[in-house]
Amino acid sequence: MTIAQLAPLIDQLTNELGITRGELALALDASERSIARWQAGETFPQHESRARLEALLGLSERLRGAFTDEAAVVVWLHTPSGYFGGLAPVDAVFRGRFDAVEAALDALDAGIFV
Repeated sequence: MTIAQLAPLIDQLTNELGITRGELALALDASERSIARWQAGETFPQHESRARLEALLGLSERLRGAFTDEAAVVVWLHTPSGYFGGLAPVDAVFRGRFDAVEAALDALDAGIFV
């Protein structure tokens, strides 16, 4: 990933996941100002934020493969689920718990209604 690729990747994530830049910052444990600077090409994410960004990109790719279109991804992510104790999967994303969303996708792949 290069600094020139950041702006389109950030736009892709916010659009595909149906989240704001502020919510993306929360998921990446970064400030909204940092996200804006990454988008403007002023700075590049440091180690932990970059690792979280790459993990979130991987999750986004997995979601694209699991659902037929972007709208279905957004609906699933934002709908409360018993699997998440009544919270929506996106709430796990905001807490940086991409692994919990991956586990829910594994359950869906196994035929378990999540």
